[in-house]
Parts: sequence; structure tokens; C-alpha cells
Amino acid sequence: MSWANWSGSVTASAPVLRPKTEAELSVAVRGAHNVRAVGAGHSFMPLCQSDGVILCLEDMAGTMTVSPDRKTARIPAGWSIKRLTGALWDEGLALANQGDVNPQSLAGAMGTGTHGTGRDLGNLSTFARGFRLIGADGAAVWCDATTSPDLFQAQRLSLGLFGIATEIEVELVPAFHLAERIEKRPWGEIRERFDELVEQERHVEFWLFPHADSVILKTLRHCDPCDPPASTSDIEEATFRHLLNLGAWVPPLIPTLQRMMMKTNMDGRRRGPAHAIFPSDRTIRFEEMEYEMPRKVGLETLDTVVAWIRRKRLPVAFPFEFRVVAADDIWMSPMNNGPVAAISMHQYAKMPWRGLFADAEAIFREHGGRPHWAKRHTLTRGDVDLLYPMAERYRDVRRSVDPAGKFLNRHMTELFS
Repeated sequence: MSWANWSGSVTASAPVLRPKTEAELSVAVRGAHNVRAVGAGHSFMPLCQSDGVILCLEDMAGTMTVSPDRKTARIPAGWSIKRLTGALWDEGLALANQGDVNPQSLAGAMGTGTHGTGRDLGNLSTFARGFRLIGADGAAVWCDATTSPDLFQAQRLSLGLFGIATEIEVELVPAFHLAERIEKRPWGEIRERFDELVEQERHVEFWLFPHADSVILKTLRHCDPCDPPASTSDIEEATFRHLLNLGAWVPPLIPTLQRMMMKTNMDGRRRGPAHAIFPSDRTIRFEEMEYEMPRKVGLETLDTVVAWIRRKRLPVAFPFEFRVVAADDIWMSPMNNGPVAAISMHQYAKMPWRGLFADAEAIFREHGGRPHWAKRHTLTRGDVDLLYPMAERYRDVRRSVDPAGKFLNRHMTELFS
């Protein structure tokens, strides 16, 4: 059985095993020479490739156990964010923040530093309080801040290198409702006011088509309890898909098509349970690169990239997404050196992207950026050492728990062997 990621750009011929119990999982790990785990396949880098077996934990038995103080819960690691947040809502609980899609597995989202937006809100890895792992020998171990603390610190953003997580203890908050507002605003205005908006709003982000002069601004605020929303769409995808296909057929049309897109009505309002408002439908396939920039240079970096695209009239079909994320202390987190502005660059899956991304990546790196581990990048081992002072300690933990490199693949070997 072959495997492919969501965009179709990463494939593997290794068999995909779907254990139903931890005992089955242990046998599979113990008997394999190489193991990688997979969730929804939303990683654009070859994180899940294996020349042994690929493990999917979607079908594993497991239940959520909420702590007596209701501040944490132990959750099956293979559950999707959608399944998890629905179960938490039934308990009157929630994650403090989410990203803009929810099919990813909990383990995959935490293992790559997936994030949403918010000045005071860290990536999802910051919510982890402990992990149950199946190690290279098939045995189960637990780690947290006091039990095997080095393993815990490395596992918080693991990239799948330290074992297969079967259960994760997660910090929670009481359930809450959100009001979403989407509106079209002049890029110049948002460029000047964005830092002010970050201070005012719990969540704020925008999308900018590189050949247009307006942005799609999205804010989320707490609101009183209300009914679930009618939809989970923040951009009308049918029209967008039609314009993308026209642009793929005739790339020089893209600047004109983007300006046409931004003349349509973009305003929208939704209210509902937070777990239903955070995610949006994403059915159009794309390739993505994301760089986490120091907050103070985020807008300047975006200006530079957009100016380069406009100057060369490059056929970048998708909008940039711009978000903010709080700092953290996780060894391999792109946010561990201070708060960041996350700049996501996308390209339609039917169009060339490698050359565009390579040139844009040089601009991001020149401005001090670090890539999202699951999005397209070209870091080398030397780059990792330069950007992450704890990289060798991270490797030391990996060697101690997996000396034979069972959880490495070619990509991970190049960076962390």
C-alpha cells in the first residue's frame, strides 16, 4: 500500500499499518527496522517517509481521561484535532488555541509545532504536559517535566524521533465561544495598524494576494454562548478555484485575476463554539512554505517578498498568510528565541513552486527567519546548529533512546543523525 501526503508532493511505498491496540503497535515497532508515524499527511516536508513501515494510529482504541481539577486531560495521540476538540466541548473544555484546519492528529500537530495566531498564545506543543511513548524496543515509557525530563523536553517538538506517542497529557481551558469577523481592508492601512490590532484582538491575521492592494483581515473575539455556525468557510472556494485554474493555464493573467478576486465581497461574520470557529475548509490543494520571523521584522519581510514578486511579475497564485505567535522555551521550536510573525507562502499544487520558494526562502533567511518544520524548507545540518543552540542536546537524547536510528528517515538523518 503506497502513501501520499495531502498535497501529493511526498510519497512513500512503505506499507501503512493501522494497529488497533497498543500491544499491536508495540509488536509492529519492535519488528521493524525503520518506523515513521503519519496523521493526516499535512506535512509538506518528507517527515513521514520510511523504507520500513508507516504507522497510522487513527484506529487505535483509547479514551480521553480528564483530570480531577479539569485543567488537563490524557488524550489518545492519534485522535484528530477535530475529534479531540469535539470531545472536549462535550466536557465543557477546550484547547486555548487552534490552527486554521483541524484534520491533523494531535501527535502530528504537536510534533511539528503547529500553531494558530495570538500575541499571548504559543504553538500547540506548548500545551503538552506529558507523553506515553512506544520506544524503539516496543516498550512503553512515560515522560513529563519530572519523569525523564530531557526526553520530555525533546519530545515536546519531536519530529517523530523519540518514539511513537500513544497518549498525550494536554493543558486545557474552560470551553468558550468566538465571534469571527472577516473584512477587506487596504493593505497600507493594515500595514500601519497591525501592531495595534495585535494588542486589541485575541486573534488577528490577514491574507495578502501579492498582486493586489487590499488584504482579507480576520479577527476572533470571545463572545456570549451561541449556536454553532452554519459553515466553516472563510474564503469562497468555488470562485477562487476557478481563478486559480485560469491562472495555471495562463500564468501572466494572475496579477489581473487577483485584483478581480479582491473586488468581490469578502466580508463575513460567524459566531459559535470556539472549536467550530477556529478551523476553516481547505479543499484546494497547494504547496506551502512558512517562515517564523522575529516579530519586529515580520511586516518588513513581507513587504520585501511582495515587492520582489511584483517587480518580477511572478505567478504566485495564492495569498500570503500573516499571523503572530508567542515565544516559548521548547528546544527545537522556531518560537524559542522570542515572539514571531509567521509568514506562510503558498502555491497552487498545479503550478511550479520549487524555484519560487527557493528565492523567497533566501529573503526569509536574510531577515532572521526560521522555517516551520512541516512546511517546505532547505535547512542543512549546519543551519540547524546555527539556528538552534540546543540541537546537539536534542540529538543526544535521540541517540540515547534510539541508538540504531529506527525512527530516522533520510530527511531526519541529514539533520539529526
